[in-house]
Amino acid sequence: MTTLFNNIRVVLCQTSHPGNIGSTARAMKTMGLDRLYLVRPKYFPDPEATSLAVNAAGVLDHAVVTQTLEEALADCQFVIGVSGKERSLSQQVMTVREAAQEVKNTAGHSQVALVFGTEMSGLSNAEADLCHVLATIPANPEYTSLNLAQAVQIMCYEIRMAMTTGELHYHEKPVELASQDDLERFYEHMREVLEHIGYINPRAPKKLFERLRRLYGRTRLEKEEVNLLRGILTLSVNPKKHSKY
Repeated sequence: MTTLFNNIRVVLCQTSHPGNIGSTARAMKTMGLDRLYLVRPKYFPDPEATSLAVNAAGVLDHAVVTQTLEEALADCQFVIGVSGKERSLSQQVMTVREAAQEVKNTAGHSQVALVFGTEMSGLSNAEADLCHVLATIPANPEYTSLNLAQAVQIMCYEIRMAMTTGELHYHEKPVELASQDDLERFYEHMREVLEHIGYINPRAPKKLFERLRRLYGRTRLEKEEVNLLRGILTLSVNPKKHSKY
């Protein structure tokens, strides 16, 4: 998996605002990418880029700066231009999700580049001509404008989802569900309290308690939750005063 990610680079063309470079570095690192190429950035290096990169400054430290897009793509076998413009060009246009699948199929044996244009005008026609395919984010057709780093984040996210199972990077601790014996003791405790406070008439309980059992039965209570509820029941009969309030 690491090899696949190492074969993917993000290329930013003539970026005007250094903050977008920093935010792009952060977006890349959160998705496992760290190879950043900058084609004639207006300001780089720059403190604002470093500030907005937060803990992804390492991506900036190893960024490659080139004078032309051709230099940034020289050793790449598959180049995707990310663009929201409608173009009358011959390249295939696909969604970023479809493009991510192409990256997955290619990055294992080839160098892949994701090319992004300037903040104001996106990829020029000349830059788009150097791309093998174009990828677009299916945004609101009435307002398709995205911040550069946002577009990078979406593209990198789709690639990560295509290459992984989408599992969380952390795992919740397994919980112990309440046993049937735990539940029966809880129900008996609840019945006693509800009778004590007059909510249930022991001579005519009707179906009220059966409904309460069904309600709690649907929740698949954990053992700790049963203990919590029984603590509430106990204090409902014998309230405890707190000295702090």
